[in-house]
Amino acid sequence: MARKSTRKTARKSAARTPAPQPRSDSIRDKAVAAFMALLAERSFEEIGLAEVAGRAGVSLSQLRGEFGSTLGILAAQMKDIDRVVLDGSSEDMAEESPRERLFEVLMRRIDALAPNKDAIASLARSARRNPGLAFALNGLAVRSQRWMLTAAGIGSSGPRGAMRAQGAALMFARVVGVWLDDDEEGLDRTMAALDRGLASAERWAGFLDDLMSIPACVARGPRRRRRRDEYDEEIEAA
Repeated sequence: MARKSTRKTARKSAARTPAPQPRSDSIRDKAVAAFMALLAERSFEEIGLAEVAGRAGVSLSQLRGEFGSTLGILAAQMKDIDRVVLDGSSEDMAEESPRERLFEVLMRRIDALAPNKDAIASLARSARRNPGLAFALNGLAVRSQRWMLTAAGIGSSGPRGAMRAQGAALMFARVVGVWLDDDEEGLDRTMAALDRGLASAERWAGFLDDLMSIPACVARGPRRRRRRDEYDEEIEAA
């Protein structure tokens, strides 16, 4: 109960925190802001670079100097969210468990996403009907989650880290789906979804650690059989 009480207090404090402001009045920041405003109004597929330039008040040549596509603009926006989250202080969480630290980091990410909630809802709808876009977004999300894991003091390098980042990206996408329909000030439903997701991730991480500890001599057996099968297929085809 104490943990839930602390989290609710933290959410109320976060709600009073001003939304992060653009770093500057640069062409890059104007383009990102314009793109997110357009995304709140229409689908990702309907937004053209000329529209972004017009909304941002910059020329096409200036926009091209910063970005190569609308997906590139979205990647820049996600990078900005990463920066806002990483700027957040976690010194008071140093003694907490990795799960609690990651909970705090990902809730800070939700807070940073809040000003663009309508745009994110629009993007989620587009991703559901566009597998190519969903695949691209997953790549961007995995990259961001590597930083989120690192901020929580959880290893994100190597094969194990790559799998953790992918798992975190999928888990957080489900949490965002809950958040998009969560209109309560305290975000209780969102926090409950994140709690469940992290509990599941802990179980998966334990399984992954066990899997990674299997001796190499055991793991090589099936690989040798596959090679023999491949050789047999080559002989039959000759």
